[in-house]
Amino acid sequence: MATDARGARLILIAATVTALAVVNAMAPWGQAAAHRGEVILQLTAGLCATAWAITTAWRLSARARWWRLIFAGAAVCWLLGHVFRWTTTGGVAKVGASAAYLTATALAAVAVILLVNASDSMSGTARSQWRALSVANVLDGVVAGIAFLILAAMSGFRTGAIAAVPRSGVAAVEIVYVLLEVFIVAVVVLIAMIYDPGRPSRATYLLMAGGLVTMAAADRMVAYFRSVGMESGELWAGIGLIVGPLLIAFAMLDSWPWGKDRANRGSDWAQLILPYCGFIGLALLFAFHVINGHTLSPLAVIAAVAMVILVTARQVVAMRAQNLLTQRLYRAQKRLAYQLHHDALTGLPNRILFAQRLDEAMRDGKFMLIFVDLDDFKEVNDRFGHAAGDELLCAIGGRLKRCVRDTDTLARIGGDEFAVLIDGESEQLEDAAERLRVALRDPFALQGSAVRVKASMGLVRPGADGVAQTSDDLLRQADISMYAGKRLGKDTAVVYQPSSGATIDFPTALRDADGGAPPGFRLVYQVVVRLPDGIPVAVEALARWTTPTGIEMSPETFVAAAEAAGLGADLDALVLDLAFRDVREAGLDLDVHVNFGAGRLGNPAFEQQVRRALVRHHFPPSRLVVEITETLPIVDLGHAATQIKRMNEFGVKVALDDFGAGFNSLMYLHALPVQIVKLDRGLASADPARDLTLYRSVIRLCHEQGLDVIVEGIESVAQSEMVHRAGGRLAQGHLFGYPVPIAELTLTPPVRVERV
Repeated sequence: MATDARGARLILIAATVTALAVVNAMAPWGQAAAHRGEVILQLTAGLCATAWAITTAWRLSARARWWRLIFAGAAVCWLLGHVFRWTTTGGVAKVGASAAYLTATALAAVAVILLVNASDSMSGTARSQWRALSVANVLDGVVAGIAFLILAAMSGFRTGAIAAVPRSGVAAVEIVYVLLEVFIVAVVVLIAMIYDPGRPSRATYLLMAGGLVTMAAADRMVAYFRSVGMESGELWAGIGLIVGPLLIAFAMLDSWPWGKDRANRGSDWAQLILPYCGFIGLALLFAFHVINGHTLSPLAVIAAVAMVILVTARQVVAMRAQNLLTQRLYRAQKRLAYQLHHDALTGLPNRILFAQRLDEAMRDGKFMLIFVDLDDFKEVNDRFGHAAGDELLCAIGGRLKRCVRDTDTLARIGGDEFAVLIDGESEQLEDAAERLRVALRDPFALQGSAVRVKASMGLVRPGADGVAQTSDDLLRQADISMYAGKRLGKDTAVVYQPSSGATIDFPTALRDADGGAPPGFRLVYQVVVRLPDGIPVAVEALARWTTPTGIEMSPETFVAAAEAAGLGADLDALVLDLAFRDVREAGLDLDVHVNFGAGRLGNPAFEQQVRRALVRHHFPPSRLVVEITETLPIVDLGHAATQIKRMNEFGVKVALDDFGAGFNSLMYLHALPVQIVKLDRGLASADPARDLTLYRSVIRLCHEQGLDVIVEGIESVAQSEMVHRAGGRLAQGHLFGYPVPIAELTLTPPVRVERV
């Protein structure tokens, strides 16, 4: 409260003295009296600054005290210079005044240095400001110095006269003093430009520097008006010699009546205004000088031109620095936005960005959502450590990314959970999940070991609940269906339905059907075509099952459950019967491919089962292709080969399914008398040249063994053309048709591939 009262008193004194100075400059009682009044007001302002410096310094710490006391000494010397000038005559007056004014200038410079050094202890913040000194800052100081030099030159430096400080009348002393003032003004402005606005003492410094520059400029303006014979102008210029000390008196305060925060906010304008104050002031002075019929000296003109060039250069440098800063801020903003929306470990979109894109997709309503949770990932962390677990997550993310399109979004939701947003409805949801499963099929290299990764997936179509949904609702539904699959034994893919929480058990449903099809069980068919004309030559029967609760289970899930329950043979028999019935009723004259588990080979019951089905449905054996799948390895290759030969003898062809993945290897190709090899879709990579070489080699090998080759997973015309160039004659994939009920099969060639 005491400090606020002192500040309020200083404001009252400053306002009163300034008002009196303005009235005095009007010289209502004559010029002589006005000059005497000016002297009294200057002494009053100087004494005020001295008193405030001493009384404030006495209550502060050493660092804050010394610069105030040194300035008080400068103010006393300045007052003594006035005393010598006005109370003595002759050489004593000149020498005494010169010494006092020179000492005052030196002490003021020391006080400024101590203020800058002591205000924030010249530790990290202050020193970093000097290291950040830019070309524009230097030019600001130089421009200020040149402006002051021009002002002094326009008054002829007042050599041999006593119009301006130090009033020695000696030309050499006057010129040296002017050059010293030029240097001090330039340095003061330079420091003001680099002084951090966040430092609490910046307002103090600006008041201190402003007071000194005001006094120096006012003293030179007094000399200028004396040189052009305008005595009345001296009184108006002398106001600066009164206001300057008052500004310095405010700098002596250790706190502000209006609050430091407001002072610091206002001081930010200094960096915008200071570079142009000298330029604008000089332009006004030139205009005044020329309008009053005076000519400009060559030195002033040359210096003014130099200043204009420097100001222009300063603007160029400042604008370039501003552009660089803007670019850095833009890049930093982009980095922050990227970090906000992307996973730090894998670089994939995170949950925030995924939710945004899911919201956008929901507005169109054409999308599919797959939630992927890695099975037993904790065991990887426990065995190899969390660093290795992070490495594996990155590898998984990279592999999944390669199997999604550019228009799709793969994100890491958190932990060992990923999500895929498939844009549009260009494929069936189960096929998209299968593509991800194939991507994870090959083992990952981790710390010298091969680690196999499996995942449970929750699949969601828009509008599954039939009510308005948010992105969080869809992710929750995907999570529910994923956990429903985990309860079935993991490595599953479950399509969400509103009643996903119900218990699902395919083996029980298969037993209860007693040889028939469980409720919701059906077959879909996908064509096998001939290249290059795309004409269908066969269909493959594929099992599908929708639970009574509405969940559509992936084939891998319920087939694995049936195999684990010992019902694999029953399931194969059911699929065979349904396929024969559907094809006969549809009147298709195409070969039919039916999948059988490899564990059935070598079992006499399997062969008898196939024979009885052919007879029962009156189906030509030559149109049946038995595909051996990779669910289990073939234990006894000799027995399996013998059984395949017997099946060949009564006309049934046998194919190795998913060749190049799982248990189907070159050993099978050599040992088993099969007629067809189906190349797994996982053989394809992102490198067309590599794919062409690989397919060409494998197809040539098979053809030399007398085997037909069907290439699976063809999804684009480019892939089809590449397979045809590699020598492939048969193909299967979404390019030629999705798995659909037999009634919806399209048997006209959808695509023709030209040989290149």
